[in-house]
Amino acid sequence: MLHLKGEDAVDRLRRAKQEIDDLWGNGVDAIIVENYFGEVEDVIAVLDHLVAERPEVVIGLNVLNDDARAFELAGRYPIAFLQLDSVAGHLSPEEDAGFAERLAEMRAGVEASVFGGVRFKYQPYRSGRTLEEDLALAVGRCDAIVVTGDGTGLITPLDKIAEFRRIVGPGFPLIVGAGVTPDNAAEQLAQADGVVVGSALKDTLADTGDVAPENVARFVAAARAAH
Repeated sequence: MLHLKGEDAVDRLRRAKQEIDDLWGNGVDAIIVENYFGEVEDVIAVLDHLVAERPEVVIGLNVLNDDARAFELAGRYPIAFLQLDSVAGHLSPEEDAGFAERLAEMRAGVEASVFGGVRFKYQPYRSGRTLEEDLALAVGRCDAIVVTGDGTGLITPLDKIAEFRRIVGPGFPLIVGAGVTPDNAAEQLAQADGVVVGSALKDTLADTGDVAPENVARFVAAARAAH
C-alpha cells in the first residue's frame, strides 16, 4: 500500500518512487496507490511514473471517498484492481438501489477487478440487512470481498474472517484488509486468499511511518510460507 505521505507534491512523488522500489523489490504481488495522505493529483503522478518507468508493477488503486474517480482512472491506466471501501451495507435500502446501478455501469466500463469492502473499517452500517444479505449482494458487485477490523493497523478478528468465509463459501476470493503482520499471517491467511497491508511494512509499524525494506521482506516471507 502506498499511502502517499509527504510534505508537498514533489516530496510525495519522491517518497512514492522509493517505496515502490522497496515494495516491489522485496516481492509484493501488487502495489495499491491510495490518496491516504495525498491528493488525487498525487495518485495520478504516481500512476504516470509507474506506466513510464515501472511497467512490470501490478497496480491496484483506491481513491478514497470517490469511487467514480477511481473507475475513471482505471479507464486511463493499466489498473489490475480497484479497492472500494464498501460495496454493500453502508447505505440505506433507498440509496443502495441507485448505488448498485451506478456501480454496475462503472464496472462494465473497465477491465479492472473490484475488491469490495463489507462492514469495512470506518464505514457506517445503514442497510438494516443481515450480514448474510449484504455479503450476498457484495458477491454480485465485486470480484473479491475485503474484510477488516475496526481501524487501520488493527487486527481483523479471526472469528470475523471465519464468518465471512462461511457465508461467501470457499470459492469466492476473500481478502484481509487490515492488521496482518508477519507474526499473525499464518492464522489470518488460514481462511483468506490474500491480504492488503500497509502499517506492518513501516519502520514504526504504523501508517504514519516510512516503508522499511527489511519489514517488507519479512512480511512477504511470512505470507508466502503461510499460503
